[in-house]
Order: sequence, then structure tokens, then C-alpha cells
Amino acid sequence: MIRYSLICEHDHEFEGWFSSSSGFEEQRATGDVTCPVCGTASVEKALMAPSVSTSKADTDATAPESGGPVAMAAPDPRHAKMLEALKELKKQVVANSDYVGEKFPEEARKIHFEETEQRSIYGEASAEDVKSLKEDGVEVYPLPVLPDEKN
Repeated sequence: MIRYSLICEHDHEFEGWFSSSSGFEEQRATGDVTCPVCGTASVEKALMAPSVSTSKADTDATAPESGGPVAMAAPDPRHAKMLEALKELKKQVVANSDYVGEKFPEEARKIHFEETEQRSIYGEASAEDVKSLKEDGVEVYPLPVLPDEKN
């Protein structure tokens, strides 16, 4: 197995595992190697440091079971800035809005149709509720689910 550092035309860096150098070239030619971030098939090998394994166990532990390429995203310093911006956005929405819980669809409609006072709200809504609200012309936006909220 050969591990390549790859980069797409949008400068997203990731790794892929291939059975051989020609395996990479064949899969790239057929468009089977794509960027896991943006999906483009315009992918090239990136410069990478050689990998030195101290034992066979080290090599086996990192090789993918399937024998095919494994898409992986490399850390990008811009991601940390975007995550901080999303955290701040969510913090501001929560601080300056009323939490209405599962009554969100009902309250959003009342506000939209001016049956109650105009105010910012947030709460819970199913995908079906969101679709119905949008069909009624009610503007709604999902709050981002942040990585540390899933831990």
C-alpha cells in the first residue's frame, strides 16, 4: 500500500491509500479520486515527507482494510477561524433571542403573520416543519451544530 498526500485545485489537502503508484494514476484518470471537502476530481499529489515505520505492526495499523483509497482531510488553519466565527454567531443568536423550544414553528408563523410581537426566536423544528415554514414564506435558518456539542 502507498499513502499519498493529495491536494485539490481548491488547495484542500488530504490523504489517500492506493495499492500502487499506477493504481493512483488509474483511479485519478477515471475520476475516482475526489476531494473529501469540495468533491472535485481535479486532484494532484502534494509534497510529503517520507514515512518511516519502525515495525510491521506500525504499518498494518494505519493501512485501510479495503485496499482502496481512504479520503482524509488535513487540518487547515482557516477551519479554526471559521469554527470560532460560528461559535460567536451562535452565541449572539442565543443571547439575543427567545428560546421557544418545540413551539418554534407555531411561534415563527405568528411572528411572520404579525399575530404577535416581532422578536428573534430559536427552538426546535423537524425537517418537515422547516419545509412547511419556508413554503409559507417564513425565513428560518438552522443554528450550526458545533463539534464540541457532539462530545
